[in-house]
Amino acid sequence: MRGARQVGKSSAVRHLSKRFDHFLEINFESDKPAKELFAKGGLSPQELCHHLAAIYETPIVPGKTLLFLDEIQGSLPAISSLRFFYEKFNELHVVAAGSLLEFALQELPSFGVGRIRSIFMYPMSFFEFLSACNHQLLAEAIQNANCKNPLSEPVHQKAIELLRKFLIIGGMPEVVAAYVKDNDMLSCRQILDDLVISLRSDFAKYKARIPTLQISAVFNSVAAQIGKKYIYANASKDYSHRQIKEGLELLKMAGLVIPVTHTAANGIPLGAEIDLKKQKMLMLDMGIFQRLLGLPLSDLLVSDDFSLINKGNIAELFVGLELLKSGSPYEQKYLHYWHRESKSSNAEVDFVVQIGQDIIPIEVKSSAKGVMQSMYLFMKEKCSLFGIRTSLENFGVLPGIKIIPLYTVGEFVGRGKIIKKAD
Repeated sequence: MRGARQVGKSSAVRHLSKRFDHFLEINFESDKPAKELFAKGGLSPQELCHHLAAIYETPIVPGKTLLFLDEIQGSLPAISSLRFFYEKFNELHVVAAGSLLEFALQELPSFGVGRIRSIFMYPMSFFEFLSACNHQLLAEAIQNANCKNPLSEPVHQKAIELLRKFLIIGGMPEVVAAYVKDNDMLSCRQILDDLVISLRSDFAKYKARIPTLQISAVFNSVAAQIGKKYIYANASKDYSHRQIKEGLELLKMAGLVIPVTHTAANGIPLGAEIDLKKQKMLMLDMGIFQRLLGLPLSDLLVSDDFSLINKGNIAELFVGLELLKSGSPYEQKYLHYWHRESKSSNAEVDFVVQIGQDIIPIEVKSSAKGVMQSMYLFMKEKCSLFGIRTSLENFGVLPGIKIIPLYTVGEFVGRGKIIKKAD
């Protein structure tokens, strides 16, 4: 299981363990005996399990025991052993997880291709938030609506009310759990502040030779530039282009920063024509992002002016993360946008996605206004089936355009429910 720290990997495995008779959890950051055992080498998976069962006094029985190797980045021999569990003891259920796993994988010549299945985890999506808050009927109503049959206005407003709260607290499981338990936004804010401190403390673990302050400065620069092409020169005056790029790559590997890369979008796959020099950066979570910016709770909760709610382009961040979270957990998903620069005018589409065999542009709007020139230009050049506009509007249609509420992006776009041509 791969993903940033605190996104719920360990909790998910512990929940899965309830379906087994026995559960053995080993943490390679704290369990020295297990770390030494794997480092010894020369032991078959069966012999390893024999010793582990004796050390931790837990039966390891194929089909009845779930073996969980947590923080596995702390033991390169343990990572290497995973392929042998598959090859020589595949009747045993084994799950490994690690928050900084990507760094450890760089030090290994191979990672058991075809023998190890990766599952990518992110913070909770908006629909997962609705489920956690027991709003299943609201979720069903949203899923049954469409561009020709919009939601009733009271239902739409209820969804927007919950979306506002989700934009504040984000999808980190610990924060959502606190909100569900106490419905206390100030308590959620304190947990978010604690998470930010914890994430910054982890910077020292990324790479010993890179100063923590350097990575922290780049982290702050991402928050300041969300929704725009990332400009290295605007990141920090204290560090060179090379140092900023180095810090940025580490944050990407840690899963804290997600790039949105320019694509020419002339055909599929979208990744075939990308320009890595043109990237926008997203942060892992809206709650963490808004705490970094220090956005006031009152603006987000009660303001009717979406430009206040959308400070720092939080709506674009939300859409990008929902697209990411809605993909298959068994593959690493990449985000794309389109940008054309010319002397007379620039054109940009916030996101470009592949739905089936079609390339669909998405524009994120802060209001129902806007002429969408870039969207229409893209559609004409690329012969798009239709375009998508998303904002706080209810469902609707315009010529060649499908209008969907922000809170539906993950379900309707990410999961491909929008597949018919717009009227």
